[in-house]
Amino acid sequence: MNTKVDAYVVQAGQWREVIEELRTIALDCGLTEDFKWGKPCYSFEGTNIVVIQGFKAYCAILFMKGYLLSDPENVLIKTGENTKVGRQIRFATAEDVRALEPVLKAYIREAVQAEQSGVKVAIDKSLPVPPELQETFDEIPALKKAFDALTPGRQRAYIIYFTASKQSQTRRLRIEKNIERILNGKGLND
Repeated sequence: MNTKVDAYVVQAGQWREVIEELRTIALDCGLTEDFKWGKPCYSFEGTNIVVIQGFKAYCAILFMKGYLLSDPENVLIKTGENTKVGRQIRFATAEDVRALEPVLKAYIREAVQAEQSGVKVAIDKSLPVPPELQETFDEIPALKKAFDALTPGRQRAYIIYFTASKQSQTRRLRIEKNIERILNGKGLND
């Protein structure tokens, strides 16, 4: 057991019991406990398997490569619209965790087996270029070249930001405001 996780649990407030139950299950499965990203993290032979996360409305166990799990109980949830890999199981009470203990252990074992087998699933991380951005690329070829030179993560961040607005006019404004940043090789959050 990790002393940083001990301290985290003590300060966990409303999720203390839920976190303690999830922690016990992860350790019972032979995972190594660590503290990463400000959260309890559990790994197998150096590879992260699950992270325990407390939020306002729920506490969750995040399977780092949950997309690889078969999920016969249909309890895994994508954490967001653009999530590709991670999957959560959410809990409101410690009783909820205890009720799903056999499922959690089975899913953790499956996650470990997936890591051991080296199985990989190709994930298409590309997002469609919004028409407004394509039009701007057509008007400013140097912008397309600069955009393509950005890292995939920076490209993705821009596309998500541009397409988050519902109106075409707003998307155009967002693109216009970021042309200089893109031409200078900067990401949205740089």
